[in-house]
Formats: sequence, structure tokens, C-alpha cells
Amino acid sequence: MDDLRATAGVATENDLVEKTLNTIRGLSMDAVQAAKSGHPGLPMGAAAMGYALFADHLRFDPEAPKWHNRDRFILSAGHGSMLLYSLLHLTGYELSLDDIKEFRQWGSKTPGHPENFMTPGVEMATGPLGQGFGTGVGMAIAEERARALYPEHFDHWTYAIVSDGDLMEGLSHEAASLAGHLQLGRMIYLYDSNRVTIDGSTDLSFSEDVRKRFESYGWHTENCDGMSVGDVSRAIGAGKSDPRPSLIVCRTTIGFGSPHKAGTAASHGAPLGEEEVQLSKQVLGIPLEPLFYVPDDVREHMAEVGGRSRSERIRSEEAYAASAAEKAINAAADWTSVPDFDKPAATRASSGKVINAIADSMPMLIGGSADLSESNQTEIHGSSAFSASDRTGRNLHFGVREHAMAAALNGITLHGTGRAFGGTFLIFSDYMKPAVRLAALMQIGTIFVYTHDSIGLGEDGPTHQPIEHLAGLRAIPNLHVYRPADGNETAAAWKAALARTEGPTAIVLTRQSVRQVSPRDDSAAKGAYVLRDAETPQVVLIGTGSEVEICVDAADLLADEGIAARVVSMPCWEAFAAQTAQYRDGVLPPGSIRVSVEAAATLGWERWVGPNGRAIGLDHFGASAPYQDIYQQFGLTAERVASECRALV
Repeated sequence: MDDLRATAGVATENDLVEKTLNTIRGLSMDAVQAAKSGHPGLPMGAAAMGYALFADHLRFDPEAPKWHNRDRFILSAGHGSMLLYSLLHLTGYELSLDDIKEFRQWGSKTPGHPENFMTPGVEMATGPLGQGFGTGVGMAIAEERARALYPEHFDHWTYAIVSDGDLMEGLSHEAASLAGHLQLGRMIYLYDSNRVTIDGSTDLSFSEDVRKRFESYGWHTENCDGMSVGDVSRAIGAGKSDPRPSLIVCRTTIGFGSPHKAGTAASHGAPLGEEEVQLSKQVLGIPLEPLFYVPDDVREHMAEVGGRSRSERIRSEEAYAASAAEKAINAAADWTSVPDFDKPAATRASSGKVINAIADSMPMLIGGSADLSESNQTEIHGSSAFSASDRTGRNLHFGVREHAMAAALNGITLHGTGRAFGGTFLIFSDYMKPAVRLAALMQIGTIFVYTHDSIGLGEDGPTHQPIEHLAGLRAIPNLHVYRPADGNETAAAWKAALARTEGPTAIVLTRQSVRQVSPRDDSAAKGAYVLRDAETPQVVLIGTGSEVEICVDAADLLADEGIAARVVSMPCWEAFAAQTAQYRDGVLPPGSIRVSVEAAATLGWERWVGPNGRAIGLDHFGASAPYQDIYQQFGLTAERVASECRALV
């Protein structure tokens, strides 16, 4: 047996630490085997990394998973979820051994990839590689700002375990560049360098010098033996003493302890098999029975690790509860400061006015754009830019990094000390889609601001004119997409977005000026409402955004011909769908003839216009010309709408 263990290269730690590492490996093997699916290799290879972090560095308390001053830990390589679940269980989070046994099963707290809203101690949903890396940057930004403003209440670190796959994804390049530029020195990432991916060795596709890459980004880098708790802990300590963000390259063996599959892709994404599990347990000195074995001394030791920060946590929570910091962080917006909108204006300009009207009452509102702050109108006037030298700034300059911006916004929101928003052109929402989707899945209230929302941006042409993007965003569950018609609806959209904490909101805005056609109230927050009515409507015109005024003008043309038309503004499908059936039927009477008008793909509008209605839109790309000419050439005019209604009636 000793020869077999020596062949496997078992790390030499003290007996209790080694037993703890092997308990993590055993739980991971058993859970994956019982589920008949999963990823045993990472937890077996990265056990020492996870243990060193939790036992020697991480500030946390399982009895208070949302403690405001806890260290944040992200398992960016979320496929290795059993590493995290094992650590959470052993340190005392509300995650029982039965939950571990239900790994990947219906209704369990241990899904295949970690999900923040299901499992105590999980900071974010991970699995799409690179997302944890980018989101951690946002958490580190939030920590730096909170600490600069309230140093007596915030003083913690952001950690992550990232994989070869994380570092291949383009998001990691964007996010690492931003983190280095901002000198986010309280961010330490452990790179599980096992050099194996699903297809085999990383030599197939990944040969760069990772340390040099990160050094060029302005990071502190360190090599360590990822199989040695002591060396990992030493390297983390070195990272803590450096003012730059840190990447610690931990050389590990995937599937460590498996005599036939260690170091190979065979241990990455499939159960080891019952026979190999038994051989691995023999190598690691784990009893074959019972399954899911946790020795008493390991359980006692890890309970001590879990309780290490409890007294500190209790003291800090008591101080925080009555503090100015808590009041500022949870301050609500003062909507009485929002101006009247009575002149034609682009809704992006109206959005900028709303942001600045409420900014003073919400000191933790923070945002920016991907190098488009002037175009997106996202700047908070009178505030500085958040930077390496100014941690109190509220304006975030993400550079041309939409993917990193979206992930970082999620990190700020998840951190809990800031309400984050970020802007770009709607056409570039494609670069952000993975993080937007993840925000919806994680049930967090990130706000995405998209301007230049249609062919209305004009001369920049079809490469910059979004067509299918509204339909794509609307297809994401739990994302509310607002396309306001004017300034009043824009204010209502912002109010709804800030009130919504159970999911993200996209606010989609025009470049071109629009008339002010809506009332100053919260009607738009319901998703759709009757903007203008007729005594006995013969047709219902439904518009969004800049096309609402086209519907109003078409209704005037129809009225001149004796055809009564109701005009419905529908800024948000999702909010309207959430209203009662009685309200929806009151706005869109069953059996009514309906025509929708939107300068975008018509996909999905059949839900609202019904089988006898008509959707007027664009199911083709745009063109380069003044926007008035494009609208005319593509038939997005009051005359065209009136003609379609006339034919239906």
C-alpha cells in the first residue's frame, strides 16, 4: 500500500491536514459517482488549494453567509463544484451530508454548477468559464470603494480559483487588463494549472506564458506547488503583501490519487468508475465503507476553521447595523428631484438627467460605460472617476471591454454595497449576453443601459443598427427589457429597475430626439398602458420607444377617416405579462384588432397582436443614411401604419 501511495505522489502534510484533504477528495469522488455525472478531477487536484484558503486565510462565518465584511471566494471553475460543496459542508454551512449525497439531483442544494440563490456560502453562479474571473473584478471594485468610504466597516479580500479554461476565455483577458489598470490589490486568484482540458493536454491549444501575460497586465504573479497546503498558503501571503492584484500559478495534478486517471482528461468530466474509486481510496487511505466518509477529527477540525471569525463577525455586524454606512448603502432614491420632461429629447439624454437627479440621494449608485459615457449619458456629474488613485469615484471607465463590464457590474451588485449600472450601444449587447443571462439566473438587480437602440442612429449604418437584439434580450428569462417612449417613461423605467432586486433590467434608449407623449406617472412601470383612447376603438396600435409617436400620429390620420384607434405604449413586455389578466385584457381587449410598430425584428410580437393582427418592424438589416430617410424608406411611418390598419379594419 505504501508503494502504491508513493507512486501516486501523495503530498506530505501533517496527518490531520492530509486526512482533511483526502476527505474532500473522497466526498467528491463519491458524490460524482453516485450522481453518475460530474467532474471529480478538479476537486481531487485542487483540494490543497481550497483547504489552504479556507483554513489559513478566508474570513467567513457559516452562521452568517451574507456578513457584510466577509472575504468573497469564487470558484470560477464551477465544474469543480464538489470542492466548494465539500468545504462548505465541512466548515459548517447549512449544507448537510444528505445534501452532498443528493449532488446533481432534483431539488438539491448541490446542483452541478454552484448557484448563489440555492446554496449558502456560494457567492455567485459559476460554470460558464471566465464569468467568475470577471465578476470577481467587480467585487474587488466594490470592496475598494466601500473601504475608502467606510474603512471602519469594510476591510476584506476577494479570492477565486480559476482554471486553464477560465484563462483561455476572452473575458479573462479583458477583466485582467482592467484589474491591473485599477490596481485592485485586494484580489488574489489561485490558478489551478493542471494543464488538462476536456480534449486532452493544454498543449493542444494553450502554450502562452501565463505569468508573463499577467505581469504585462500589472499583476503580481507567483508560482507554487498547488499540491502543498504550506506552499499555497505562503503564496497567498505573498500576494497579500503586494499592492497589485495577484495571480498564483498553482501546479496541480487533476484527479490526484487516481492510479489510472490522474493527470489525464479521463478524470475531468466523468465519474471515475466504481473500481477506480475504490483503488483511489486505497491510494489515499480512505475507508471503502461507508461512502461519503468524514472522520470525526476532520469534522471537529473544520468546525473550528468555520468558527474562527465568529466573534469578529458578531462585533462588526453590531457596529454596522446602526452606522452611517448601512444607511447610505440602503438609501432609496428621491424621485421628487427628477425634472419635468416637456421638450423633444433623446431618451438617452432623459436617462442621463434621471441618473443625476437621483444620484445625491443614492450615494452608492455607481456606474459607467464601455468607453461611451458621453454617448450613453451615464456620467454622474460632480463625481470623480473610480481609479487606482481615487477609490471614492462613482464613474467607472471600463474601456472598450463590454464583456468584462457586464461581469464586473454583476460583481458590484453581488457585493451588496453598490447598485451598479453600465452602458454601451444596444448592438454591442451581444458582447455582454453571457453576463446578462447570468445576472438573470442569479436573480440580481444589475442595470444594463443600452443606447442607439435602432435604425434611428442613422449614418453609422447596419453594422451599428440593432435589429434582432430586442428579441434576443426578451428571450432571456427574468430579464426585464424597457424601451421607453420619452422622458417620463424613461424615469418610470429607472424607477422600476431600481425597485427590482430579484432580477436585472435592460433600459433601451434612443440616440435621436422623440416627442414627449406620455403622462408623468408610473403607468409605464406596468409594462403597457393605454396612452390614448377612443370611445369605441376599432383597432389597437401598440408601440415601443421611438415608434410610440408614430402610433399617435397614425391614430390622428385614422381619426380623420372616421376610424377610432386606441394607442398602447408597451415599454416592457415582461412587466406587462406579470400583470393580472384583468389588467392585460383592459389594455388589449380580447378579440381586438391589433397592430404593433417597432423598429426591430418582429419575432415575438405575435404574442401581443394575435392571429388577426399585424406586426410592423424590420426583419432585415438597416442602411447608412440620415435616420429620417431610413424610417421613410423602410415604411416605419404614420402613413404606412394607418394604411395597414385601414386594410385590417
